Amino acid sequence: MTTSQHAKIRSQQRGIAPLVIDLLLKFGSEEPAGDGASKIFFDKRARRRVKSYAGPLAAVIDDYLDVYAVVGADNTVITTAHRIERIRRH
Repeated sequence: MTTSQHAKIRSQQRGIAPLVIDLLLKFGSEEPAGDGASKIFFDKRARRRVKSYAGPLAAVIDDYLDVYAVVGADNTVITTAHRIERIRRH
């Protein structure tokens, strides 16, 4: 999956590590975001999958899992951000 220049800049500005983005894309839950894009985030099930995958490293990673990414229809990461509010599913 490719990352847009905007997403690279925003990730750096917001302190979101590439490792966290990789885990998000591998284990995150997906929800439509409009115009063919989707929002990927860590819900309870995704956090459990990350913890079983990371093993003892999971305790360190857990503080960094309140993030989300918007992925376009062409599988390009458009932007990343910290999740401040609960993601409401419709």
